Amino acid sequence: MTTLLFTHPVCIQHDTGDYHPECADRIKAVLAALESEEFMMLLRDEAPHATMEQLMRAHPLSHIDHVLDSVPTTDSHHHLDPDTILSRYSGEAALRAAGAVVAAVDAVAAKQVRNCFCAVRPPGHHAERETAMGFCFFNNAAVGALHARDAHGFKRVAVVDFDVHHGNGTQHILWDEEGTFYASTHQENAYPNTGFTEETGGKGIMVNIPLPAGTNSADFRMAFGDVLIPRLREFQPDFLIISAGFDAHAADPLAHLRLTTADFGWATRQLLQVAEDYADNRVVSVLEGGYDLRALAASVREHVRALMGL
Repeated sequence: MTTLLFTHPVCIQHDTGDYHPECADRIKAVLAALESEEFMMLLRDEAPHATMEQLMRAHPLSHIDHVLDSVPTTDSHHHLDPDTILSRYSGEAALRAAGAVVAAVDAVAAKQVRNCFCAVRPPGHHAERETAMGFCFFNNAAVGALHARDAHGFKRVAVVDFDVHHGNGTQHILWDEEGTFYASTHQENAYPNTGFTEETGGKGIMVNIPLPAGTNSADFRMAFGDVLIPRLREFQPDFLIISAGFDAHAADPLAHLRLTTADFGWATRQLLQVAEDYADNRVVSVLEGGYDLRALAASVREHVRALMGL
């Protein structure tokens, strides 16, 4: 078994306007990075649409309808907030971004592949149950996690998020969902100003590890390896989803952590070891942030190399 990549051309057509950091060039850079010879064994498939049933595990129908009904029918833009922008193809892109994670969960659960990476946009981890925000419309990781639990019967589904920004939406959705776990490393006092250590969850388990601006590789690895990984092992996940944001890289313009490309490969391998020990290697990863194109491409390359066991 190997690694399967889900993506779709409409993820490039999602237009956020001039000078927006969450732009189509992000997916172009990611896909170009995965075209080299070392990725020739990477399987590839098109992301399907998420169904209403799948989306409604994480979002009420009123939210789904509000997003999709707000999509412009002309070549224009509609702002749900100053940063979260819809254009003609955004609705389809959002449906396929969530659908990619659902399809990835299905493929991994059926043992068709060892793991999956979803190179999709718009990202999802800021989308709360009834609120689109932070470039996000539907919460791709949460939709996938609840699909793993409810459609496939996994009892302990974990989402681990190493994006530089706290995944407030994933936390919000999973907070009272039994059999779920959410852990995040992120820059403290950064957007969206959530993710404090005292936010520990209701029926779901929340583990928040805010890191000071300027945190370097050694301090990140200590926090991830000595705090996050032991808590994940305590949970003993039987399915693992990674919210893979790469904007904690030192080159990224939107935040102030100082990680290197190698740190993302290292963190991925730490998570894969937990999945091997408890989850029969079941892992699905979905792209979140990362806004310096060169750093994003290099970091995704390291992440996917780890998923493939290279």
